[in-house]
Amino acid sequence: MYRTHNCGELRIENVDETVVLSGWVQKIRNLGGMTFVDIRDRYGISQLVFDENVNHNFCTKARELGREYVIKTQGKVIERSNKNPKMPTGDIEILVDELTVLNKSEVPPFTIEDNTDGGDELRMKYRYLDLRRNTVKKNIILRHKMAHEVRNYLDENDFIEIETPVLIKSTPEGARDFVVPSRMNKGEFYALPQSPQVFKQLLMISGFDRYYQIVKCFRDEDLRADRQPEFTQIDCEMSFAEQEDILNMFEGLAKHLFKAIKGIDISYKLLRMTWADAMKYYGSDKPDLRFDMKFVDLSEIVKGKNFKIFDEAEYVGGICAESCAAYSRKQLDALTEFVRRPQIGAKGLVYVKYNEDGSFKSSVDKFYSQDDLKKWADVLSAKPGDLLLILSGKRNKTLTALGQLRLEMGKKLNLIDNNTFVPLWVVDFPLFEWNDDEKRYTAMHHPFTLPKKEDIDLLETNPGEVRANAYDLVINGIEIGGGSIRIHDNEVQQKMFKLLGFSREDAENQFGFLMNAFKYGAPPHGGVAFGFDRWTALFAGIDSIRDVIAFPKNNAGRDVMIDSPSTISDEQLKELGLKVTKSES
Repeated sequence: MYRTHNCGELRIENVDETVVLSGWVQKIRNLGGMTFVDIRDRYGISQLVFDENVNHNFCTKARELGREYVIKTQGKVIERSNKNPKMPTGDIEILVDELTVLNKSEVPPFTIEDNTDGGDELRMKYRYLDLRRNTVKKNIILRHKMAHEVRNYLDENDFIEIETPVLIKSTPEGARDFVVPSRMNKGEFYALPQSPQVFKQLLMISGFDRYYQIVKCFRDEDLRADRQPEFTQIDCEMSFAEQEDILNMFEGLAKHLFKAIKGIDISYKLLRMTWADAMKYYGSDKPDLRFDMKFVDLSEIVKGKNFKIFDEAEYVGGICAESCAAYSRKQLDALTEFVRRPQIGAKGLVYVKYNEDGSFKSSVDKFYSQDDLKKWADVLSAKPGDLLLILSGKRNKTLTALGQLRLEMGKKLNLIDNNTFVPLWVVDFPLFEWNDDEKRYTAMHHPFTLPKKEDIDLLETNPGEVRANAYDLVINGIEIGGGSIRIHDNEVQQKMFKLLGFSREDAENQFGFLMNAFKYGAPPHGGVAFGFDRWTALFAGIDSIRDVIAFPKNNAGRDVMIDSPSTISDEQLKELGLKVTKSES
């Protein structure tokens, strides 16, 4: 028997029991006649005591232990004289009378502690050691608990978990596919799925009216904190459901997870905000509503004063930063440099200080009187002591830049509480977005999204104004997931393909199997997919999804632990009918 208890469960009521524990050596403290060893497993840490007066040989053996040695120990549970309230097992310790070294360990490349001395790349190379650290381990356990609760909720609501293929057909739109060469069909390739989209639609046609899957998806795209080349979705689909049915069902899932995982009871109906309002007031389709600071359109009241930058702008918008009129020139210059960053792209920043005495000081005093500036302040609901920050330019670009400035001010003013959660649905997305490079419309979500019934006539006359039956769940400025009601009518689907630039032949080649399935009685259906990694990271209170994935890739898409991707042998290439050519530098 390797253990009678785990290393995290013994308490004061276990005193005088003889127990067997097995685990890893966390720490050794030699205090002359007494040696203390912390033993660790998945469940926690217990303190072992080796008393020179009780057994000299065991004390000698204990002093020879090293960090991360795997040991088995037997002893009597005793009450600690110097209790440690920071440890769940801090009231007791085990007086050891048997010790077995199950496996020795080399000195680890970094300390296996919450605050480790290992850098990111080193910890990724030795990820199996990094996973022993409590800070990483608890994220993996949280992920397990969330998956368990997702399955519980969906099972209670009659959803069936069904697996879909991993080797599929490459299709256009969306991100770049990962492709897999076929040995049995030389010159042909599978793709790894970016999502199970077409398969879950086929399952609806098959009569499985409530499907879900916690599924791996793959996208060959540039990485960032909330992206990995392989990620996990909570993928769901419902038949005979309208948008409201789906929002209510998965709002229920969100509330269930908040209650089960975070202990937060959300008793109210989640806010529904249109995409147009999200962009108008927050400059983002994933607004962070933990603080206010809405945009105000100043375009009409600032023009006509010979300030060319405003007069020629498509849009002028501002925000009010409360109690910031005392900002120094250095602070204002830093904000100007912030909005001028290439990733934000504003040309400059106009500020107006609403002084405590009721006067105004601005960067455009040459063009605007005190009365003019008072009108701006009134429209922005500003009061003495506040600071107005104003951007101008092309409408969409300026809204996005102002959104970034709003978030920056939220951080600077400590308005963002990480212990507060404000979930909402963003609805009524545009069906299409215009691609300037290709001079054509592309699907904002995917080609199978159903237009709003009242906008279908606009498909022929004004596609850019067509709204989609599409929706995203947003929590604290993070897009947790989204979905749509799907097209289930062949005629509407063909119109969609035509607008997206597919010839009838292209559409048949890429999606003929789905179009053919539609001919055999496709029910109305829709669904949603949530980013499981993102949701877990949000609940863990961390920014990067990498730390909730057991074996993630680094920012270059590499697994440095197993050194992947890697080259393959000439023999394998020959079997696949492939030849590797050197890229031109």
